[in-house]
Amino acid sequence: MTLTGFHAASAQSVPSPTPQFTAPKVDVFKELRVISGVTVSPNGDLTFVGSDAKIHRTDATGSEKWVYTVGDIGRAYPVVTPQGVTIAASYDDTVYALDPAGKLLWKQKLDGDIYATPALRIDGSVIVATAGGSVHALSAAGKLLWSYKVGSPVFSSPAIGPDGTIYFGSQNNRMNALTADGKPKWTYSAGSLVFSSPAVGPDGSVYFGSSDRRIHAVTPDGQPRWTVLTGLFVNASPIITSGGLVVVGSYDGSVYAVNTTGETEWTYRAGAGIAGSAVELSDGSVLVADLSGTVHAIGKAGQALWQLKTGKKIDTGISVSDQGSLYFVTDGGGLNILQKQRPLAVGPWTTFHGAPNPVGRVPTPVELQAQTQARRAAASAVIAALKPSTTATTAPAQPARPPQPTQPAAQPTRPAQSTQPTQPTQPSQPVRPAQPAQPAAPALTPAQFAAAAGQKARVADGQLFLPLTEVAGALGLDVRNVTVRTATLRVKGQNLPVTVRMLDRAAFVPLAALADLPDAQARLTRTPTAGITLTVDGRSAVFPVAVAGLLSLQSPPEFASPR
Repeated sequence: MTLTGFHAASAQSVPSPTPQFTAPKVDVFKELRVISGVTVSPNGDLTFVGSDAKIHRTDATGSEKWVYTVGDIGRAYPVVTPQGVTIAASYDDTVYALDPAGKLLWKQKLDGDIYATPALRIDGSVIVATAGGSVHALSAAGKLLWSYKVGSPVFSSPAIGPDGTIYFGSQNNRMNALTADGKPKWTYSAGSLVFSSPAVGPDGSVYFGSSDRRIHAVTPDGQPRWTVLTGLFVNASPIITSGGLVVVGSYDGSVYAVNTTGETEWTYRAGAGIAGSAVELSDGSVLVADLSGTVHAIGKAGQALWQLKTGKKIDTGISVSDQGSLYFVTDGGGLNILQKQRPLAVGPWTTFHGAPNPVGRVPTPVELQAQTQARRAAASAVIAALKPSTTATTAPAQPARPPQPTQPAAQPTRPAQSTQPTQPTQPSQPVRPAQPAQPAAPALTPAQFAAAAGQKARVADGQLFLPLTEVAGALGLDVRNVTVRTATLRVKGQNLPVTVRMLDRAAFVPLAALADLPDAQARLTRTPTAGITLTVDGRSAVFPVAVAGLLSLQSPPEFASPR
């Protein structure tokens, strides 16, 4: 059997546009070991999960108010209810509810690691998705209301439409819709894995990205509206601007702004892959961070306003308070704060999961009015004028930039499919945020690395996984820019992301993701060694894996060509 890989769009790297203004400076920087996204309460307080396996609450400047110890780390954003209750999840399979003082109200253990941010319903109940392949509804008191078995891991954060419909992506390449009481409503098949969390418009339209290198728009009843092609995976979650543009970044290093009819209004070349969501500020500008550690401010027409270069990877979105402070986290858990900026634009989905305290549902008219009131002072405040940019820069050099895609074009409407596409686990694949080890120096020979990889091979969720370090050593691959969900491999002169997953705190990569690399092949062999022969970038290695003992070849297509 042979696996054939897809070909990523080939294009030359395009430099970032020249910014018009000098970037604002970081006002506050604190090493707080932040590992999740940063949630902002209406009063400006911050809540996040740290690499110390604790939920932290700080004031608007990062000074600690309280901490609560949980059973593991977690990447999901905590959700803060209007009553001040914090709902947080971690990799110990558990959802925690804490009162405003940080005391435990209840906790509920579910059926798998929780990578996705929960969604809060108007009645105070929450929708939680797990890597165990289930979606659960928990009451405001933490009681299990219902469960729905998806059948594949869910890393996409559930979102709730105006009629109560629940939307989420899954690792069977689908966008799913459930009724408010947990009954299946429809599924829409993308061309590959869906790590991206959906953004939901006021009319119930659903927008998301996929590893099939496309941005998808789906009607409230699950019918395709349009797709837009990008150069690489779209694991980031889209936003919907106050003007109705769907804005999302891709691993191809570009940010796309698409109108509701599927026409690309502008494309901004960031120059490095993008894993986190953008935000729209009250003046209509869009901010987004890339994996090289640059924060980009983009004007309404897609022009570069300013670029703040940190030199440290940023793989989560930017958070914005109603008071006009901007927050982003750099590699290592450093909290960066820009003060006296614009607040969020008022709209249905102008930031990740729809709000600074990411509730994950379309706001009601009353809630939109409350947003306007809460942000009015900051939106009308006098902000220091930006200074014109100079050509000189003292910013640290950026890492190698991923190749730029061909100019994205709106794709013809694609019918929903019933079969499952393939995709790299991203998002943007959920892996425990302990940083995977980089490939070891060649203390072992390639054959020895391959033998070690075969011995460590694992099966999870119906997929065959190989240890990333040993695979890289066996095939001589250069591993770059490892995130909690993906690793970037240098293949044929391109930086290409593959899914990784943390198993026993080591990074493993799905065989199918390796076989999806350009011109890669994987086949079963019996001689001279029984196992799997994998060829990537002209190099081959035989991994002695007892496939029959680990994986049933009758189950979903581990060894099928991507659609």
